[in-house]
Amino acid sequence: MAFKNYSAPKKQADKSLGKPILVSDYMTTKLITFKPEQSVLEVMDLLIKNRISGGPVVNDNGELMGIISEGDCIKQISESRYFNMPMADTKVETHMAKEVDTIDGNMNIFDAATKFLQSKRRRFPIVENGKLVGQISQKDILKAALNQKGNNW
Repeated sequence: MAFKNYSAPKKQADKSLGKPILVSDYMTTKLITFKPEQSVLEVMDLLIKNRISGGPVVNDNGELMGIISEGDCIKQISESRYFNMPMADTKVETHMAKEVDTIDGNMNIFDAATKFLQSKRRRFPIVENGKLVGQISQKDILKAALNQKGNNW
């Protein structure tokens, strides 16, 4: 008995689309980072001066320890007022988010966009071999989309 193959012919890869667009193509590698022992007041000053909404916290070996954000700082302001405690001695390590989701630098930029939508986060650090190597933000995703101009969604 003979069988007929009704499957469609295999489509050749369209070389005009080029290689996939990766997170590593758009991630920021020159980051403003914070140390666990820094004061929250110093972090607030750096966030304002650098016009950023947060950043990774790393130890002396460049390993990711957490993330500190404007929201973490605002929470500290509220708590210090409520408990009538000075903020001068408040350290990053007590107010940073310690459970941090990361993104692989080899992830497709469109998969990263989906992860942003699902998580409602503003930034994801990229870690390789335990060390912080970059960060991707929602703004970086927008830049990637603009560069593509919708040509190969």
